[in-house]
Amino acid sequence: MPRYVPANSLESPRFTGVRTFMRLPFAQTTADVDFAVVGLPFDTGATWRVGTRFGPEAIRSMSAMLRPYHFAHDVNLFDHLSGVDYGDAAVVPGFIEHSYEKIEAFLQPLHEAGVTPVALGGDHSIVLAELRAAARKHGPLGLAQFDAHGDVWDQYFGHKYTHGTPIRRAMEEGLLDGSRVIQVGMRGPLYEPHDIQQARDFGFEVILADDARALGTAQVVEHIRRKVGGGAAFLSFDIDFFDPAYAPGTGTPEVGGFSGADGQQLLRGLTGINFVAFDVVEVLPAYDGPGQITALLGANMAWEMIALLAWRRKPHPRPLSSG
Repeated sequence: MPRYVPANSLESPRFTGVRTFMRLPFAQTTADVDFAVVGLPFDTGATWRVGTRFGPEAIRSMSAMLRPYHFAHDVNLFDHLSGVDYGDAAVVPGFIEHSYEKIEAFLQPLHEAGVTPVALGGDHSIVLAELRAAARKHGPLGLAQFDAHGDVWDQYFGHKYTHGTPIRRAMEEGLLDGSRVIQVGMRGPLYEPHDIQQARDFGFEVILADDARALGTAQVVEHIRRKVGGGAAFLSFDIDFFDPAYAPGTGTPEVGGFSGADGQQLLRGLTGINFVAFDVVEVLPAYDGPGQITALLGANMAWEMIALLAWRRKPHPRPLSSG
């Protein structure tokens, strides 16, 4: 059986070939595939800056330098995984509900085949379609959300579907188990005090940015592990979790955020959690800094997610019996 692995950059330069994530083969197949990187280039759910439709392209371009061995986990990703770049969903700009239908239909065959999607956005409105596809297979999901915003507002401009509302809609549709949802990194100006409380009213644990810094990485990781538990879960990473100094290329930047190293350490702590889908959203290349630093961060966060899948497949020594 064929196994899908990246092109060998010791044999062919990274600047050659069509831009796929990590130089993986472009293949729309689920046969002998463990994970599939997918582009979900929808951005007209945004309420401020648009342009994240070009995020998947930018992330793929900056992923060319990613190598297969993960030092912190002591794992070569492709000793344990077969992966492809599955291409992009054919979204409909300006028509969010139609785009949701297309995204869900695009992802559903992956979930049915047991292939884990690693999605590149797009604005954060796309997560509702992602959760619909995942929950159809797995039932109500846990969620670890890294974000400056909770995305639990009820509406914008009289409309229920925007990048500020998908987590509320997901709760209303029964896609999430609120007792297994945690949001990390919330900060910035709000409309009213209830903006944070309404997430807690759903049963979510919300760790504000200031509280996350006070707790430290290890304690935040423990909160996530305890809250998400052992069931099927989704990991959603909004690039505005990072401070604009590290990630200027995003639609709704908020000061007081985190560094790239913070993001790495948090994701590396989430080994063993049963994540059935991932995304990295809100990378907006038109506002990116020199060297495409936001897209580079997005590519690395997606790589960390794939490494979590590889860690789960890696043999681990059994603890010695106390008997």
